[in-house]
Amino acid sequence: MSALAGTGVLTRLALRRDRLRLPLWVVGLAALFASIGNSISDLYDSDAARLENAQVRADNVVTRAFTGPAPGSSSGALTVSEGLVFTCVLVALMNILLVVRHTRQNEELGRAELVGSASVGRHAGLTAALLLAGLANAALIVLSTLALLGMGMPAGGSVLAGVALGTVGMAFAGLTSIGAQLTESARTATGLGGLVLATMFLLRAAGDAFGDTASDKVTVNPAWPSWISPLGWGQQLRPYGESRLWPVALLLACFAVSVLVAVQLSVHRDVGTGMLPARRGAARARSSLLKPLGLVWRLQRGLLLGWIVGIAVFGAVFGGIGDQVEDLFSSEESAQFVRDLGGGGDLVDAYFAGMMGLLSVVVAGFTVQALIRLRSDEENGPTEAVLATAVSRTHWVLAHTVIALLGTALVLAALGLSTGLAYGAVSDDLTGALGDLLETTLAQLAPTAVLAGFALAVFGLLPRGAATVTWAAFAVCLVIGQFGTLLDLPDALIDVSPFTHLPDLPAESLTTAPMLVMSALAAALAAVGVAGFRRRSLALGG
Repeated sequence: MSALAGTGVLTRLALRRDRLRLPLWVVGLAALFASIGNSISDLYDSDAARLENAQVRADNVVTRAFTGPAPGSSSGALTVSEGLVFTCVLVALMNILLVVRHTRQNEELGRAELVGSASVGRHAGLTAALLLAGLANAALIVLSTLALLGMGMPAGGSVLAGVALGTVGMAFAGLTSIGAQLTESARTATGLGGLVLATMFLLRAAGDAFGDTASDKVTVNPAWPSWISPLGWGQQLRPYGESRLWPVALLLACFAVSVLVAVQLSVHRDVGTGMLPARRGAARARSSLLKPLGLVWRLQRGLLLGWIVGIAVFGAVFGGIGDQVEDLFSSEESAQFVRDLGGGGDLVDAYFAGMMGLLSVVVAGFTVQALIRLRSDEENGPTEAVLATAVSRTHWVLAHTVIALLGTALVLAALGLSTGLAYGAVSDDLTGALGDLLETTLAQLAPTAVLAGFALAVFGLLPRGAATVTWAAFAVCLVIGQFGTLLDLPDALIDVSPFTHLPDLPAESLTTAPMLVMSALAAALAAVGVAGFRRRSLALGG
């Protein structure tokens, strides 16, 4: 039997499983990149303003480490500087999750063994996953190119920007296929993919930070670390600048070599196992694991640590450029944009209000992840076994809720501390910066609790749609709540997000009334969720 027998059937099955999830990813990523380009065009409407901004980006080591330098001074080039690396990171994440879902997760849940009992080749599952990744990345190339062309961007640069996104995605799909052969669990494979992504981001950041600025004071020739990162290769296409196509060969070669390695590893292991032996646990469990709170903490601590480290890095970057806000947003239009985003007033305060507000909503993604675990544990995890003991359903849900909210508080504190320390170091006002920014981030716990309460209510009442509905609510909070004013959306629609009901700290003063109201609403929603879970049957197996 051919090693690829059944690939077509498995590809169609994968397409059916992701018929909603994948289009949302692809359309959302294309729209995100295009919206960044639209914002740049609105903010910098003159050649002088664009040139000044590009030069400031090239001159600031922190800025070019975080976003990368601009390949020129046009609107398209500034779009690449502002959004290409960030969007490529999200594209890489999409491919990591996609490949793990259709390879390692299938083996972990026993689907691969069941399918393999039919006329299915050894490499059909991996090939189907990679074909699906190829289709998703090809669609992303087309949609992002069309979106940029629709905004009036030059055709050549628009095509190259789309190709950069798609080929970076394929490189990470290939690298993830290796991780899926090494580990025994989908969670570990995803974590390994995230670690590779973080490493590649840091290599690219170091390369851009230590690169040499060219004579035009705009473009930057990166140092060697950037040349061993797929994210760096994607940048080197330089859309709307020199427009180089040859780095695509590096990205496609990375994909091809990774797939060959993954195929060879697959031949030398059994289905359901990984090349790396699973670490054996202790012979005796800690006493804390006998209680729901201790067990949930053990399950969530890895996720929490990853969020704390990641958000601290982002906070340090945004804080480190706080003293250059007036240079980065020197034009009247860009300064007004920042003030609209952050509640007006002083430009620096408005900048921090806007950025901390945005990142705080992003932190709510941890809250959603932590609580959605309730649903995944109900389907395939320990929920049934735990509830077979003396643990009540209320106790089990409350343990997840406490860990989710305490973890959220820790992540928000890490954001405030890293941002405050970085800004305090560059502004020589460490005490003031720390106090203001810690207050700014920790205050976001109240609206995050409302989103947590909503997640619990959906879990209790609509378990099979819990993940989809909760992530949709998170997306509403992120997009409508943070950018609704800039998009001139109706106030009634903007007010749907609980995050819009807090003052724009630190530009405005903190008031306790909205926090108390949101806390009461969160408690009421959580009570609805607990009551619903207590009254329904366990929804096992999806």
